[in-house]
Amino acid sequence: MSKELLEKLKGKKEVHRMWKKGLATWEEYRNVVRVCRDATRKAKAYLELNLARDVKDNKKGFFKYISSKRKTRENVGLLLNEVGALVMEDTEKVELLNAFFALIFATAKATPQESQTLEVEQKVWRK
Repeated sequence: MSKELLEKLKGKKEVHRMWKKGLATWEEYRNVVRVCRDATRKAKAYLELNLARDVKDNKKGFFKYISSKRKTRENVGLLLNEVGALVMEDTEKVELLNAFFALIFATAKATPQESQTLEVEQKVWRK
């Protein structure tokens, strides 16, 4: 990250503290957040562009960046079952999560998208 971006992020943190204390308005904080978000996106895009352009000369750096993006969590922490006992075995965790998600998706009657489409169709647009 560049020095300018780091300064913007520090400024964002400071404005957040001021907003929490009531010394800054919500709009000021939101503007600083937007500026930081845009700067972060541009810096990330610039980094990826440079990596893609220099891949022939710097293969190690490119693959290091790609492998850092692919890291995922391998394990699931301890869970509590319906009785309140800790579930430690992977197969028990799978069964517990499967039952939970099956219950959630089976009881869903209407999706929010269906209700939104009905509301949109009833509106009449005028100039």
